[in-house]
Amino acid sequence: MKKRLFSLALASVMALSLAGCGGSKEAATKAETEQTAADTSAKAEDTTAQEETKAESEAASEAVSESAGGTLIVGFDQDFPPMGFMGDNGEYTGFDLELAKEVAERLGLEYTAQPIAWDSKDMELEAGNIDCIWNGFTMTGREDVYTWSEPYMANTQVFVVAKDSGIASQADLAGKIVECQVDSSAEAALKEVPDLTATFKQLLTTADYNSAFMDLEQGAVDAIAMDVIVAGYQIQQRNADFIILEDSLSAEEYGVGFKKGNTELRDKVQATLEEMAADGTLKSVSEKWFGEDVTTIGK
Repeated sequence: MKKRLFSLALASVMALSLAGCGGSKEAATKAETEQTAADTSAKAEDTTAQEETKAESEAASEAVSESAGGTLIVGFDQDFPPMGFMGDNGEYTGFDLELAKEVAERLGLEYTAQPIAWDSKDMELEAGNIDCIWNGFTMTGREDVYTWSEPYMANTQVFVVAKDSGIASQADLAGKIVECQVDSSAEAALKEVPDLTATFKQLLTTADYNSAFMDLEQGAVDAIAMDVIVAGYQIQQRNADFIILEDSLSAEEYGVGFKKGNTELRDKVQATLEEMAADGTLKSVSEKWFGEDVTTIGK
């Protein structure tokens, strides 16, 4: 009997012991699960915190950029050397772009040179894709279309012909094919002299003056109507036997064109250009591109 009671007691103890072990395992498993969940939650919170910090940092950077003055996105024709074009290094450069970049730096603005199709310039400006048009931009005939800076450079529209063409004056253009850039100052000037254009065999337009010079070189056209500043540069760079006719088509001035009513940006740019004229920067940049000071601000 005692032996039987001892056996029952031993069995009870073992059962309690096993139950205790099972409970410990369950408790340990539960604890591990809870810890894993806690770790996962902590990681999620850490990731969220990092994302929030990044977002706050980006927002702060944008705020700093805005407080510094925003942007100066310059719309220009990339085939209009020496005012604006793509250099041999693949970067946009030129007289006007160099001035614009210097103005942006002095004003604390983020500078961007944005090439545009010249006949879409108004649409780009109205849509806010660019802040201004700065690219040998003729003010004459467009005075009421844009908010303008003061003129910074004088220019004339001229005719370029082959040296051996026998064309020495505008009168010799009778029966000839003349070409100009679409929506250009030259095209506008030609519309003002219908008696002259009526003598042409044909008046063509092209997207850019690089194409026009190739047409002239190949004999597809007899003359190009264009800006004298650009004509001189193209002839020099191409080392070609072209000449500029002495009798010009029209006289004009270059300015920076802003969206109508944007006097705030215009005034900032104008004040900076005057500062650059006073400290000799305009003169220096002009001599670099043209060999002389052709600017008119402060003169």
